[in-house]
Amino acid sequence: MGSRYNRAREEGGGVFVQPPSLCRRTQLLGVLLLCLGAYAEVERQRSRTMSGMFLAPAIILLLAGSVLFVVSFLGLLGALRDNLTLLKIFLVTMILGLIIELIGGIVALVFRNSTQGFINDNIRKGIENYYDDLDFKNIMDSVQRKFQCCGGQDYTDWRVNVYHSCSSPGPASCGVPYTCCDVLEGSQPVKNTQCGFGALKLERLQLRGQIYTRGCVDALLIWLIDHYTVMAAILMGFLLPQLVGIILSWCYIGRLEDIILQNEQQEQEEARDAFIDEAEA
Repeated sequence: MGSRYNRAREEGGGVFVQPPSLCRRTQLLGVLLLCLGAYAEVERQRSRTMSGMFLAPAIILLLAGSVLFVVSFLGLLGALRDNLTLLKIFLVTMILGLIIELIGGIVALVFRNSTQGFINDNIRKGIENYYDDLDFKNIMDSVQRKFQCCGGQDYTDWRVNVYHSCSSPGPASCGVPYTCCDVLEGSQPVKNTQCGFGALKLERLQLRGQIYTRGCVDALLIWLIDHYTVMAAILMGFLLPQLVGIILSWCYIGRLEDIILQNEQQEQEEARDAFIDEAEA
């Protein structure tokens, strides 16, 4: 079988190409994500108290890196060896991955309320361990500053945190983190870490100008709608390489099958001619 593939390479007239660079780049990306995820998870374990995986970026990086590495390795090995089985596994995996991504996006849009509820529930779980999980704390602080929001659904989500609960005896009782603050002095925010203390005792209208009261999920959705062109470009940049990879793999497999079939037919003809020559002799 190996000699047949080698002869197909020689007789293909340049049809056979080097293993797709897309496989190599995807494999490198998978290794990079895997390394980053492993490093982040090791660091996270030092102060890890949260059991939920949804809010663990390190776990997501590890899973994404592992999947990318395995899939791209199959494609690369299949292209190097001209192994139709591995190439077809790679192609089917790419197609399934793209279909799952599209279905997931459509389901998330159709069941928007359920999706928002799922995200809000997981954010509340993260808020419960806000001071114990550095990953979530950094993400939440950054989002609250960037999108001028507080909590998942709204600022009252911070009641679930043991330090901000109104039943807590500490100074942060009935308060929110300072990254929720909307206190202005001139045109510059006041960096007062106590500006959110006691905020949970007040009504929404009373907090105007003191803290952000809208939830970060709604704020993020509004931002996505306002920047739909940017999001469309990012989405195309993410999906287009996958689609190109599927098309190239499909063409590569089809051409490989054609050349292998031609060589099999040629071998049969040569064997038949040799048999006829022997019979005539």
